[in-house]
Amino acid sequence: MLCAGPDCTGRDAEATGCSDLAATARTATVGATLVEVRFSSVCGAAWGRITRAAPGDTVQVTAGSVRRTGRVTAAGDTIAYTPMVAVDSADGATACAVLASGQQGCTP
Repeated sequence: MLCAGPDCTGRDAEATGCSDLAATARTATVGATLVEVRFSSVCGAAWGRITRAAPGDTVQVTAGSVRRTGRVTAAGDTIAYTPMVAVDSADGATACAVLASGQQGCTP
């Protein structure tokens, strides 16, 4: 059940199938955590993802004035991702991580 552009905003990339058609656009490392902007040209949407994360770490994706946030909540989880935001290209979104330790950083 793919979505397209504005219909994707706020939706889950895995549930819609957009994650199956995605590519990592840009990355940054914050401490040991990798923060990524993921982008699906088919869906016209992007989302943020963190890996090697810990409980309390958050990821936020921003496209213009639209922001969505995801958080690692359960012990043992190491991945979190945000709901999607509509963008025309991968360059239209930025992902930032804020770690429970206080470290933070964003994709270029």
